[in-house]
Amino acid sequence: MSGATREETEYAVPAGVLGLKGPVERPAPGALPLRGDLAHIALASTHLAAHYVIPQVRVVGEAGAGLRIAPRDDSEVFAQLAHGTRFELLDVAGGWVWGCPGPRGPAGWCRAGELAPEGA
Repeated sequence: MSGATREETEYAVPAGVLGLKGPVERPAPGALPLRGDLAHIALASTHLAAHYVIPQVRVVGEAGAGLRIAPRDDSEVFAQLAHGTRFELLDVAGGWVWGCPGPRGPAGWCRAGELAPEGA
């Protein structure tokens, strides 16, 4: 996920020192773009993750996209995104992508082919 610049998205790296000031309730899986290894950059001031990612903005393709907790066909679809929905791509693993419509979720895995081609 390299190459994202401030000009490509409205999200930027927060200025100053980041720190959590107390306990934070762990959200349900898929509720927020937050995993143990990474999180959406917009969550940097409220949630702890090993890495924060500035998303690549894409769009859901014509057939829509089904969000899953795991990047597997046998993982249940918990949210359906309609054609044309904004998709903020945060991670890629093989033929799967992990992301969300925005920093407030939901977040999950969908097949890369469910997104419209880049620049479309």
